[in-house]
Amino acid sequence: MLKSFQTMIFMGMMPPMFAKGSTDSHVDPKLHYRPLNGADLHDIARLKLHHGKGRFINPFGMPRNGRWLDLLKWKLFSFNEFSHSLEDQPKLPLSVDWEAVNANPGLSITFLKHAGLLIKDHDTPILIDPVFEDLFWFIEDFSPLAFNIQDMPKPEHILITHGHYDHLDLPSISNFDKRTHVISPLGYDKEFDSAGFKNRSKLDWFDSFIDKKQEITLLPCNHWTMRNPIEGPNTSLWGSYLIRTTDGYTIFISGDTAYFDGYEQIGAAFDIDLAIFNLGAYEPRWFMAQSHINPMETVQAFKEMKAKKLMVVHWGTFQLGDEPVHFPPIHIRRELEKQGLSDKLVDLKHGETFFPG
Repeated sequence: MLKSFQTMIFMGMMPPMFAKGSTDSHVDPKLHYRPLNGADLHDIARLKLHHGKGRFINPFGMPRNGRWLDLLKWKLFSFNEFSHSLEDQPKLPLSVDWEAVNANPGLSITFLKHAGLLIKDHDTPILIDPVFEDLFWFIEDFSPLAFNIQDMPKPEHILITHGHYDHLDLPSISNFDKRTHVISPLGYDKEFDSAGFKNRSKLDWFDSFIDKKQEITLLPCNHWTMRNPIEGPNTSLWGSYLIRTTDGYTIFISGDTAYFDGYEQIGAAFDIDLAIFNLGAYEPRWFMAQSHINPMETVQAFKEMKAKKLMVVHWGTFQLGDEPVHFPPIHIRRELEKQGLSDKLVDLKHGETFFPG
């Protein structure tokens, strides 16, 4: 029971008394998202339909009532179909060839740990959702750092997708100069003020930060956030990012998201060269589908966006779902192969770097 409660806090699950989700009785119960039914994502953002009284609302999310009981059912009474493979989870220390990254004059994308990325856009490093150490004693770290953080390029911008502890890790961010520019969705003043980061851009959906030829836009996604179960969920916003680099190469960062039917609109609005999806903690589907996309849905979203290349992160570090930490890349390769799209995958392991041609 103690471990289940700790997992609830870590992953942001909450008892039904805190749930503020939709109660739309007309949604197909087989879906785990609320369909747009012709609604435009820009209109949703312009009309601020995701803004509520004192907290934000997920226009695409299903009701979260009863999640506390579902969590207990999952943790205490459900059989893990992957249990026979859990002992095979590899623990691989994370090292990076920073000399190669620094020597490259153009664009590079380095997969750090969990969902962390370093995008080096010429001389502008952008760090996304950095997590460098263990988060809690009861969750094993399968990709411990084997390099000195001070050896990596100093980020000019730190991007945060949402407030769950495996994405907004204040001890990791505190490794950097307090003057570093932080870009986040709305609502994280308390966290960043406490950490001493005052140089911030706070974005709503479809807001952009523009610096010379570089443009970073926050986009809608089907997720939610919470750091304190007493305060409840969604006192801050969450989102995906679209990064248009100096040379025009465009990178989509999904952040944590469940599938929803808005990816075609995103693909129509942006010409996406590389789509990076958070793929992990997607099993069991009956519990995880409302929060995290699975391999089949990832490929579906990738196709709907008409992106040129696909990469997946959010795996290999913390076992947050039933599937072993090393299964997501196996599952995504299998799904892409079934659909004749194997050549679209940028297949990076932790610590490896992609240099777009």
